[in-house]
Amino acid sequence: MSTSRSVEPPVRRFRTGARRRAWAVREPLRSESGSLQLPEISRAQAIVLCVLVLVVLVVTGKVLGARQQPTQPPARAKLVGARSAAGSQLLVDVSGAVRRPGVYKLAAGSRINDALLMAGGETEKADLTPVNRAAPLTDGQQVLVPEKVSAEAPAAASSGGAAAAAPIHLNSATVEQLDELPGVGPATAQRIVDYRTTNGPFKTVDELDSVSGIGPAKLAALRDLVVP
Repeated sequence: MSTSRSVEPPVRRFRTGARRRAWAVREPLRSESGSLQLPEISRAQAIVLCVLVLVVLVVTGKVLGARQQPTQPPARAKLVGARSAAGSQLLVDVSGAVRRPGVYKLAAGSRINDALLMAGGETEKADLTPVNRAAPLTDGQQVLVPEKVSAEAPAAASSGGAAAAAPIHLNSATVEQLDELPGVGPATAQRIVDYRTTNGPFKTVDELDSVSGIGPAKLAALRDLVVP
């Protein structure tokens, strides 16, 4: 009697093998309570994961902050201010040897020559040598035009100074003051003081001829420099 052997279909055997492989993968992931557990990671892997998350947050914050920065004002405002300053006027004081001294208002960028023309120009006594008429003006500047200095002025001043020197009084001058006279030394000055002490005050300059050491020539030199 022959025994018949059942043959399992190939499809059923494939399904049974797949189920066994799936069970072999899921079974280690189940805990004792029967719930599905994720695979455990090491401490080093957890630290790396936290660092990556922080880096992503920092980069995202910087990108959002850059987008929210206020825009700078346009440069047109500065250009408008420069134009208004250029259109301002200057106040200049013109004085000295000009026909109409005073304070004048001129446009920005004017020169010293423009200020002189506003003041009526220079006078005949003006000396324009030290004045740079091409120089630009600034607000609040003073333009001073000097007068010509005469060549005879220093000589007149020196002669006037000598004439203005007060003469020395023979009856009140000290020995030191008499010593400053030309040709009179300390000894002669002392003899002049002794003479007036002994003979009384000088009545005329000619009495100096009676003082020892003063002759006619020295008396003539002192006649215009002393008085009784």
